[in-house]
Amino acid sequence: MAGNIGSSTAILGNPRRMMMIEFLQQKEGHAELRELVEYIAEKEGDTNSRHRKSIYVSLVQTHIPKLEREGVITFRHGVVTLLSIPDDVTVYMEIVNKHDISWSAFYMGTSLIFILTGLYLNNVLLIFASTVYLAISIIHHQRVSRLV
Repeated sequence: MAGNIGSSTAILGNPRRMMMIEFLQQKEGHAELRELVEYIAEKEGDTNSRHRKSIYVSLVQTHIPKLEREGVITFRHGVVTLLSIPDDVTVYMEIVNKHDISWSAFYMGTSLIFILTGLYLNNVLLIFASTVYLAISIIHHQRVSRLV
């Protein structure tokens, strides 16, 4: 469902838009608005009715109209349909199943192994390079975790 329609900033500019796209991809491109609200509430860790209402309002008043203008989705009769995703957006989305390890977590672990190896071999260059790589993977992991 990738295409050149819209811009990645329209989607990447807000975690709820990213979660909408992620959920729609999981649901083969179609979902009821209430399903989206529930999914986002669970991802944000707050499923009380006040928070769900806040999500509903933000989707209806802000996020859905923006994504419709970008040609990414349509919204008809309470159903959101995924039309197209800008090609460069999926590069930034890291969708991981519940019991899988993310790439950023994998790279953090690998970096730690190389830091320990550098310490064992007394190789300052390996320690430095691995520390830089570890820092980058931690930053990426934090950014991705906020989106999901």
